[in-house]
Amino acid sequence: MAELILASNSPRRRELLGGLGIPFRVEPSRFEERGDERSARDTALAFAEGKAREVFSRFPRSVVLGADTVVSCGGKILGKPHSAKEAEEMLRLLSGRVHSVFSGVCLMGEGLFLKDVFETRVKFYPLSGELIAEYVASGLPLDKAGAYGIQDGYPLVESYEGSYTNVVGFPMELVTAFLKEGKLC
Repeated sequence: MAELILASNSPRRRELLGGLGIPFRVEPSRFEERGDERSARDTALAFAEGKAREVFSRFPRSVVLGADTVVSCGGKILGKPHSAKEAEEMLRLLSGRVHSVFSGVCLMGEGLFLKDVFETRVKFYPLSGELIAEYVASGLPLDKAGAYGIQDGYPLVESYEGSYTNVVGFPMELVTAFLKEGKLC
């Protein structure tokens, strides 16, 4: 059986995939995420595929799993913030609103190519300026799409429709289905 490689440096994706008990190794992708005029859904899928393809080009005897997550609110795509100021702006935008979290997943190997996108709708509580400042000062939002993590322990998310693990950044329903189809679990 071919070696499974996770094309991501995300500790959350590593932890979730590790929970399946399947052996894998991590090889971060060198794919350059460049924004363009695609939809959030198309962006997440294109970036997941780009990450998988880049790692597969270096390890063609392996099976590579790539993923990417973006947040979309009011037609604006929110990736990872580049600064604390940008994180604050994203959180203010999301405050009291419903938004979508899109995660693209791509699994590829010799004779294997699967890709799809998972969407979860999330509603934020109205956030006070103090809560936003405290959360941003914690440093937690700086490595997450949309500048937040549902798992971070802050009272941000009022409700969601769909997959919790998708909001974390790795829709395990889709990942597990792909791994089964590829006969890896």
